[in-house]
Amino acid sequence: MTFPLKTILIDDEALAISRLRRLLDKHRDTFEIIGEASNGAEGLTLIEAEQPDIIFLDIEMPLLNGFEMLAKVTTVPMVVFATAFNQYAIRAFEENSVDYLLKPIEAERLTRTAQKIRNLVERNEASQPISNPMTDSVMRLLAQMQPKKEIYSISVKTGEKIILIPLSDIAYFEAEDKYVFLVTLDSQKYLTSYTLTILNEKLPDTFVRISRSVMVNRHKIGEIHRHFDGKFVLAMNDRKGTKLTSGSTYGDAVRQLMEL
Repeated sequence: MTFPLKTILIDDEALAISRLRRLLDKHRDTFEIIGEASNGAEGLTLIEAEQPDIIFLDIEMPLLNGFEMLAKVTTVPMVVFATAFNQYAIRAFEENSVDYLLKPIEAERLTRTAQKIRNLVERNEASQPISNPMTDSVMRLLAQMQPKKEIYSISVKTGEKIILIPLSDIAYFEAEDKYVFLVTLDSQKYLTSYTLTILNEKLPDTFVRISRSVMVNRHKIGEIHRHFDGKFVLAMNDRKGTKLTSGSTYGDAVRQLMEL
């Protein structure tokens, strides 16, 4: 890693980006701005395309906030948060060796950040690639600070109404073409607005992905039968006694989660 460091700015406030760019212009020997993004989704795309050395990242943004974006990045670069979080949160950033800039950003504080980054890189200049002590700290911090929202039901639209289906009433989810349906214990079928990937991330581990197109409620499985090619057939406890076949690459997951 060499100076100036390839740098990306990610913030949904145009004035904040403009101010940060002006302040960083005084540190062109340390930072070379190669891109800007106005939300987490754009930031994720830009990071994956440009592979920056460091990013200056806002936290509260539309589409994906800073935490959600970092959780999806393949390789986390060095991170400097630009945040309006309170002092308790800032203390957590400090303790995790993640640098931060409290908005509105002051020139003197940014100078300290620039020196901290230079020291970090110079200490590791003999390593190829450079070790990044911020990476693990960032991910630990994400796990600590992201709110854990417990989900009890899934909302679906039927006619002009939106109804809530308790998770305990759901037997399984199934993808058909571009749509995902949930099926209840009484075999009622409802179109959802979620992908299986999102459901897999948001739902508790009561729900198990058994193939590319099916996710089941493990508490609503009546029987499990071995199939060929490492597959399993799951007989559900819904009214129809639906039988679902696991994908060949999901065999280990089914064995583990079903305690076979």
